Amino acid sequence: MPDDIARWLAEHARPLTTPAPGAPADDLKPLGRSLEGARIVGLGESTHGTAEFFRLKHRIVEFLVREEGFTTLAMEAGESAARALDAYVRYGVGDPVRLVARLGFWTWRTQEMVDLVEWLRAHNRDLPEDRRVRFVGIDPQHSADSVEAVTSFLRANAPGREEDARALEVLIHARPGSIPDPEQALRRRAEEVARHLADRADADDDLVEHARILVRAADLVTRSLDQSAGEESVYAVRDRAMADAVARLVDADPAARVMVWAHNGHIAKGTYGNGVAALGSRLRERYGERYYALALLFGKGSFLARRGGDLQAPPVRHRIGTGTRSVEARFAGAVKGDYYVDLRATAPWLHAPQAQRSFGAAVPRFSYRFHTAPLVPARDYDGIAFVARSTCPHPVDPVGE
Repeated sequence: MPDDIARWLAEHARPLTTPAPGAPADDLKPLGRSLEGARIVGLGESTHGTAEFFRLKHRIVEFLVREEGFTTLAMEAGESAARALDAYVRYGVGDPVRLVARLGFWTWRTQEMVDLVEWLRAHNRDLPEDRRVRFVGIDPQHSADSVEAVTSFLRANAPGREEDARALEVLIHARPGSIPDPEQALRRRAEEVARHLADRADADDDLVEHARILVRAADLVTRSLDQSAGEESVYAVRDRAMADAVARLVDADPAARVMVWAHNGHIAKGTYGNGVAALGSRLRERYGERYYALALLFGKGSFLARRGGDLQAPPVRHRIGTGTRSVEARFAGAVKGDYYVDLRATAPWLHAPQAQRSFGAAVPRFSYRFHTAPLVPARDYDGIAFVARSTCPHPVDPVGE
């Protein structure tokens, strides 16, 4: 490791005493100072299956809500299903384990996520409604609740729209890019239904919002999986939709401060894959320095992910050492333990190409250990929280599921 990188990290790293939520927050105050003037903070993760990321982000959420006035947790989770979880967080309606499971992503179906949701509920319990923290999904996927709400209303109150109801039911199980259609007939049908409901006096605001969610879901499932389609690809459309969802939260309330929980690839200020503009890059373009991208990286250990391309397979444990090729190896070698570092500086290495490890919901069977993605630290992130060791989170299954 070049000595200038090691020296810079040793000088600028701020130790994190523990990832455990509920601990005193003195060590998080440097992060709070970095967020002065920010209205949005992206809370990233290099894997969806690291317990320490869940716990540390839970702890950061506690700090940002209690001491920095953040008002909303926006998750890389389905807009539709998250509405029911928001009702639990704000009003205590429903069972948190079942509601977390219904978000539709195995990645969030963990005890660590349930713990965070229960903390949000406990925090909100005795507050006036206008001060309660919201839980919002920003991903157009997994829209079964919205399909149920809209189609039930149409069948009961607009019998002439039975064909619309049947057509929209495909969105219960359709995945992004699973119904590619250059004409986007399904999206256009969903738009017509949304306009129809918006004009009806007997359709309340909640129902109209469910219909608008279906427009976004239909847009996503009818896009191309070919990344060469650029801004028309499913990947670009998904990140654009998530950025727009965050923007609606911020623009609707001048006092809103939003925490965005998503993969590092999404919260980054640059691009990923074949030049796809990330959620974070769109937020930076729209809000400038009022968006702060905090990546979470780890040194070595184990994490959960699906193996290969089987979307129905259960996640399994994967292991990896620190290695020598990645920026994580440099972080582990420079400073022991867990720490936070702000990257908004002028050190040359921060603006030079590096390599980072990045694991999604599924990884290749064997070669995942050697996978790295390009990184220019100061270009892609504003800060990094580094966890020395990763362990697997604890999956939960609701009773009766």
